[in-house]
Amino acid sequence: MGGNAESEAVLYYRNDRNEEEIIMQYSQPKMLQLVKQSPELNRQLKAIMKEHELEKSFALKALYHAEVKDGGKHQRAYQDL
Repeated sequence: MGGNAESEAVLYYRNDRNEEEIIMQYSQPKMLQLVKQSPELNRQLKAIMKEHELEKSFALKALYHAEVKDGGKHQRAYQDL
């Protein structure tokens, strides 16, 4: 293995009601697509990059944790990609 390929594996766990739930996995290609589809996320990405002087890849991951993961506003759209 090598290169910069990202795994698209889906992980599951059993919650306290013994139901399977998907564990969210970060995917840079999915985040790029989501940002392209959402003017709001695009603005936020640019603001994060400027404010924190981050490269795009790091800003995308920060945006994922802020707006997508753990029930974030854009979680459903991300999962649908």
